[in-house]
Amino acid sequence: MQRVLASALRLARPWRPLAARSCASAGAARDPEIQVRALEGPDQGITEILMNRPHARNALGHVFVSELLEALARLRDDRQVRVLLFRSGVKGVFCAGADLKEREQMSEAEVGVFVQRLRGLMNEIAAFPAPTIAAMDGYALGGGLELALACDLRVAASSAVMGLIETTRGLLPGAGGTQRLPRCLGVALAKELIFTGRRLSGTQAQALGLVNHAVAQNEEGNAAYHRARELAQEILPQAPIAVRLGKVAIDRGMEVDIASGMAIEGMCYAQNIPTQDRLEGMAAFREKRPPRFVGE
Repeated sequence: MQRVLASALRLARPWRPLAARSCASAGAARDPEIQVRALEGPDQGITEILMNRPHARNALGHVFVSELLEALARLRDDRQVRVLLFRSGVKGVFCAGADLKEREQMSEAEVGVFVQRLRGLMNEIAAFPAPTIAAMDGYALGGGLELALACDLRVAASSAVMGLIETTRGLLPGAGGTQRLPRCLGVALAKELIFTGRRLSGTQAQALGLVNHAVAQNEEGNAAYHRARELAQEILPQAPIAVRLGKVAIDRGMEVDIASGMAIEGMCYAQNIPTQDRLEGMAAFREKRPPRFVGE
């Protein structure tokens, strides 16, 4: 119990400024497969991670995973990041899953190490302090859906296609899918989807509760991104420390019995009491004006 509470408090530690926004290795001639952009103006506080590996449909290869891990490490302690949005720069696809061409060149031992690395990547996304949103404007298969499942919220185009299809390739989900899908949909339904390798449309996924919103696709192929950005804009005005601690309370509470979860909630609530934002919220309510939260 004490370890769980300690973990919750570590996840709620203060953020430090981001040193750099480039995720490409120094001296590299190629375009980075992961690009990071902090939005400005009324969208200030939203940071986007653009997955841009068109020749491989954003498949999870060595370079892609390394750059994404680097981006998350740099953004994790950035106080300016209030919402992190994952989107694709490749039309018609969010993430096609594991790079099977790379996988074929690996030994069995190398495969085991790389899959463990993928699992660690998904855990880093799940543990990111700020809310995360996946904008699924196309195919999200296998590891691509596992990446989206690691996010807090998911928005899909109604025409998007998603599924944990590993059993159709002689595999099983290995980057968190067997754990996160049942926690999202329930055990029986998750087993059905994993056992059959069934693919779902965005509309079907919303009906099951796999995605928060499904929207009709537009000509540009980025309707889910625009809806995800609107959702992020709804989060932006709220007290960032309270939102972050709420995420900790929910995530850690879901891992334990309800009595332990109540204790975690109490610890998070106590940590929020001395914040300036809580006092600002009370003052704004008293003065009948919108609050001006600063994240302190």
